[in-house]
Amino acid sequence: QVQLVESGGGLVQAGGSLRLSCAASGIIFSGNVMGWHRQAPGKQRELVARYTSAGSTNYVDSVKGRFTISRDNAKNMVYLQMNSLKPEDTAVYYCAARRPDSRYYEYWGQGTQVTVSS
Repeated sequence: QVQLVESGGGLVQAGGSLRLSCAASGIIFSGNVMGWHRQAPGKQRELVARYTSAGSTNYVDSVKGRFTISRDNAKNMVYLQMNSLKPEDTAVYYCAARRPDSRYYEYWGQGTQVTVSS
């Protein structure tokens, strides 16, 4: 049974930092693409950052230079370091996994709330 469990969300003032963590089990972690998505109220879910099994990373333009995704294959963990947070970063953040040859993320965590106050 695949499980992705996020942690690390919370309330932070604008300009602050948070580090999200995602613990994965039940999958061959190192062979999967890991992504962080977010969904704000009234908005579509968007892919914020991804870390491929080959070691490359990609970010949505709005977080480039502020967020960093990393993974520890030995611990089956993926992280999202978020710096210089803005109120528009407020959302529920989800960890997700997919096979490299899949178009869609097949496995999802339950989400963790990030709220940035101005």
